[in-house]
Amino acid sequence: MPATDTTQPADPNVSLPEPVLRFLRAHGLASLDESPLAVALPGGVSSDIWRVELRSGPICVKRALPRLRVPQLWEAPVERNTYEHRWMQAASLAVPGIAPQVLAHDDAGLFAMEYLDGAVHRLWKEELRAGRADTGAARAVGERLARVHAATARREEVARRFATDAGFHAIRLEPYLLASARVHPALAPALEALAQRTARTRIALVHGDVSPKNILIGPGGPVFLDAECAWYGDPAFDLAFVLNHLLLKCLWTPRASAAFLACFDALAAAYLGGVTWEPVRELEARAASLLPGLLIARVDGKSPVEYLSRAADQERVRRIAGALLVAPAATLAQVRDAWRKS
Repeated sequence: MPATDTTQPADPNVSLPEPVLRFLRAHGLASLDESPLAVALPGGVSSDIWRVELRSGPICVKRALPRLRVPQLWEAPVERNTYEHRWMQAASLAVPGIAPQVLAHDDAGLFAMEYLDGAVHRLWKEELRAGRADTGAARAVGERLARVHAATARREEVARRFATDAGFHAIRLEPYLLASARVHPALAPALEALAQRTARTRIALVHGDVSPKNILIGPGGPVFLDAECAWYGDPAFDLAFVLNHLLLKCLWTPRASAAFLACFDALAAAYLGGVTWEPVRELEARAASLLPGLLIARVDGKSPVEYLSRAADQERVRRIAGALLVAPAATLAQVRDAWRKS
């Protein structure tokens, strides 16, 4: 399975754009006389993604878009694909098997990677949608994420390779926290402060989009996809980002809410158990205070989650997030309890 949400039917076979075909031939993945069939895969808002049927077997090719497919204007540099494949390589050194193997890349926003079979690599988002909330899978996600952060923490050479402050601002801080601040003037000081704190905290290699739609549950453990937001910054961002999704899934599949909260606890505990680079309480406090900002961003930011269509659900998110932004929690358990009791 490629680095995208493939839960919707794929487009029919298509001809690859000429620059993509030239890329495959230049890197020896396709022969000069080969014009492979491709399937355009849906699900992503930030890239074109194809499954390409080469003579040697299927691979996945990804091309970054300069303007994302969302209702509001959201532009981002295509160079982010360079940092995505760099994240895959760096993370794989820390945790073998955590990312697909990168086969080739260029500086124009294109790269190729191995294709992972969806029959044995289940998309975590679809598992959660069906109410299959496996605490073991959640624990493994938290443990693997902590290992990447631990392996890259306080390393100047990693910081130099992922000096993507401008890109992270464009893809994450502005469309999530700052866009929400414009919608909620009363909460703007808190949201802007979270954006500023996150921007200036540089500790470890951050994935930036640790979402169930970007995680495959495979036989060798979770596989992380879509690292376009890779940045040397605050590891608490990754932790808060994925825990945010587990809370929101309670509104998507209400019958599994208790199980999702158990996954929240399992992931948080596994992650915090692997924190070696700074005091655990400090990182947890940053994640706990950031989490409500990410909650409200998925309703009123530039990338609202597609399944929160009911006004009552949206208002619940605003109410809980607003209260926690005014009176920040110090622990993730306090955030979980506020969500559960509301």
